[in-house]
Formats: sequence, structure tokens, C-alpha cells
Amino acid sequence: MSTLSVPIPASPTRPETLEDLLDRLGNVPLNRIRMNPPPGLATERDVVEIEARENRLCELVDATLVEKTVGLPESFLAIYLARLLGAFVDERNLGLVTGPDGTLRLFPGMVRIPDVAFISWGRVPGGRVPKEPIPDVVPDLAVEVLSAGNTPAEMSRKRKEYFEAGVRLVWLVDAQSRTVTVYTAPTSAIILDQDKVIDGGDVLPGFTLAVHQLFAQLDRQANA
Repeated sequence: MSTLSVPIPASPTRPETLEDLLDRLGNVPLNRIRMNPPPGLATERDVVEIEARENRLCELVDATLVEKTVGLPESFLAIYLARLLGAFVDERNLGLVTGPDGTLRLFPGMVRIPDVAFISWGRVPGGRVPKEPIPDVVPDLAVEVLSAGNTPAEMSRKRKEYFEAGVRLVWLVDAQSRTVTVYTAPTSAIILDQDKVIDGGDVLPGFTLAVHQLFAQLDRQANA
């Protein structure tokens, strides 16, 4: 079974200043940038070791560790969406669905962790669940649930990387505005409010979810 072949981006030069580094990373908050190892010297091994030692998730961006930011509401939405996608995918044996801690190597030295991802079997080496902690796998669908620590520039860079790697569809879930933005290219998108329905398009034909159903999960409460 063949795997996806993607172009490898040129290795970036090391930033000259902290301002350059922040600009490159999308102006993420400083408290998300790990200094040990120093920016520019981090590796995938550091990603794995920090998760094992500190239970903290980091993405690897330009040899710099950037902590993933997820609040409880965002995690709750991601898990709910992963359950729905997982049930749809499993019933049809279409591939794999990963959650908010699913580390993926988009390019050599570039590790991203989408909040939810769907990976069709055709993109999974050998057609079996990978054993390594950071597999060389590009998803068909990547879902990002916005958190307070995310910046527009960061998300713009992520979308560009996803599509350059070969991702076909990106959903950006915004709990504050209760909208889902569907991207079919880095700058080609439609915004779905609570009157609309998300569908899987050509990536997951037949999958649908009312936007209001997704965000209604945030209003749940115990019975009186």
C-alpha cells in the first residue's frame, strides 16, 4: 500500500533575534516556547521525552519546542468530535482517527498535533496502526480547536503547513463564536454558524454534523 509523498520544505535559517523567532512561530505567547533545549536545537526525541517526563505536549517547529495549548472546553469539544468521527470511520473501516495528543510528522523535523485527525488507510504505512510515537503520516483531515493561547498567525502557518504536506481538509473550531471554518486550501474557506451543517466532503463522504449539535455539548449540565 503506497504512502503519501510530499515535498520537503527547505530548512529555515536560524533566527537572528527573539523577535524573528516569535514572528516565525506566529507570535505565540512566550510561555509556550521551551528554552531547554534552546530554540533551534530541539529534536523529535525531545518531544517524546518531555511528554513522558512532564506529561506536556509540544509541537516541533523549526527545531523549537512549542507547547500545545488546550483548555478543558476545547479538549471536551475535540474528544466529542473524535468520538463521532471515530464511530463513522470504524463502521466503514476507512482508516484511523486520532485525538488531541496524536503527534504526527508532517515533514522531517516538523511535528504537529492536530486536535483531531482522520488518516485514511492509504496514507498509513503498511495499512496498520503505527507503533512509533511520532509516525511519518499526513492526515486527510486535520481539526484545530481554537484555544486562548492560539494566535491568528500561528493558525495561518499551521494551515499552510497542513496543505503543503498533503492534508485535504482543515476544520477550525471556534468555541467563542461557535463557528466552524472549513478550509479546502490555506486561504479558501467558508464559515459555518450554528444554522449550518459540517460535512466530510470528498474526504469523508456521508459524514455530517450540525454545528449547533457540536457546540450544544458546552451547555450540558447535571440533571436538577
